[in-house]
Amino acid sequence: MRIAVLKERAPGETRVAATPETVKKFVALGAAVAVEEGAGEAASVSDAAYREAGAELGSAAGVVKGADIVLGIQAPDAALLQGAKPGAWVAALFDPFGYRERVDVYAAAGFEALAMEFMPRITRAQSMDVLSSQSNLAGYKAVIAAADGYGRAFPMMMTAAGTIQAAKVFVMGVGVAGLQAIATARRLGAQVSATDVRSATKEQIQSLGAKPVFVESVAGIEGEGSGGYATEMSEEYQKAQAELVSGHIARQDIVITTALIPGRAAPRLISDAQIATMKPGSVIFDLAVAQGGNVEGSAADQVIEKHGVKIVGYSNTAAHLAADASALFARNHYNFLSAFWDKAAGRPVLDEEIGDAVRLTRGGEVVNERLKG
Repeated sequence: MRIAVLKERAPGETRVAATPETVKKFVALGAAVAVEEGAGEAASVSDAAYREAGAELGSAAGVVKGADIVLGIQAPDAALLQGAKPGAWVAALFDPFGYRERVDVYAAAGFEALAMEFMPRITRAQSMDVLSSQSNLAGYKAVIAAADGYGRAFPMMMTAAGTIQAAKVFVMGVGVAGLQAIATARRLGAQVSATDVRSATKEQIQSLGAKPVFVESVAGIEGEGSGGYATEMSEEYQKAQAELVSGHIARQDIVITTALIPGRAAPRLISDAQIATMKPGSVIFDLAVAQGGNVEGSAADQVIEKHGVKIVGYSNTAAHLAADASALFARNHYNFLSAFWDKAAGRPVLDEEIGDAVRLTRGGEVVNERLKG
């Protein structure tokens, strides 16, 4: 069993799909691991560290040759995989809805594409969930970046010269990223509030010491979709939420938006008119900017200033914490493959529940139900 790890080639991608820690673990299972030279440089992992862990180092073509499994962060171009075994697995982020043509290319090439973002949100797959591990870091980084651009202190400070009031931070969307954003802002001393379309998150917000801001006038709408994801809301709810948020957002110094709906463009949460009500010097961090953005006028990897408010958003927020993001992603990969490792076969054998959920292509065809029809 040969596992190959390539250097990431997507613009701005600093992460790497395996670390010396996970290389050692794969070798202990009986696998041979080959890593492209320089693959870990942007994540502060040297080639020497990989060698010490038991990996073979070489060129992209060299490490892929004869590979049974290729691990990636972003799915590599199929052309880079020439020389891998027929039917080789490729486990990475595929963005199947945004780049469907890539899925078709993988199918035509005969590879078995395993989309790590399709990992089901069930208890036994929690340690394999790359979206959760990366969103956790993204929520933290969003607050740190917003604080850097804010130009004022976060905590209340009482000095001989007078008192500085605590910054007011509003988190919109209380998934993994939102919860970490709340926790980080609280640790920095901010006065934090948060909202979500899922009423079940109210207790989570309160448990972190933040104030929940929820629509109470529209009954019977829970906003809970399959797998714990949010769903699109009715027009009635959206109108009520917009009115509530408009009044609240005008009093905030920092707003963090995190709302995403799998397979669809990010929902619009903040309009230009709402931005205009905020105080000059305020900051909005749009964590969904790469999927179209929650904020009107946001742009990936740019600081946009509108009405005196800074709007910030990274196309790949987790990549700004390359070392930690790589460590967690690599562990997700290892936990995924090792959970199904068949000692007799000397390789992982996926079950139906998780295997069918993440598998996009097999035997020259697109097989995932979410991509059919």
